[in-house]
Amino acid sequence: MPVRKAEAEWSGNLREGSGTVKLGSGAFEGKYSFGSRFENAKGTNPEELIGAAHAGCFSMALSAGLGRAGFQPKRIHTTATVHIDKVGEGFEITKIELDCEAQVPGIDDNAFHAQATAAKDGCPVSKALKATPIEFRARLVK
Repeated sequence: MPVRKAEAEWSGNLREGSGTVKLGSGAFEGKYSFGSRFENAKGTNPEELIGAAHAGCFSMALSAGLGRAGFQPKRIHTTATVHIDKVGEGFEITKIELDCEAQVPGIDDNAFHAQATAAKDGCPVSKALKATPIEFRARLVK
């Protein structure tokens, strides 16, 4: 199996410094700062990247599970909202919310929700983040 890499570089102190993150594949490179992480300044942040990874992983896991169960999804769209909060003297990711809507012909709500729950629990990113509460909502759309 392939091993994936990403890198980050930070220059300066926490509040006035800045950095860049880069995916090993070269598909993305972005700037980040204290402002883009803890305020609403322009740029990316680690939590946003975790959210993208989690949404992508969950969507693929759901597609795989549906396929094994005999269903062919037309579309799976997942948004991951990653909450970072001040806890004690530092910061923690306190919760991740996955919000999924999917078009899956021929499946009923119960079977769909069973597959979505299995995907949430079984995707590799969910497993890596198991110390963080993961809430999710999944719904079928026509």
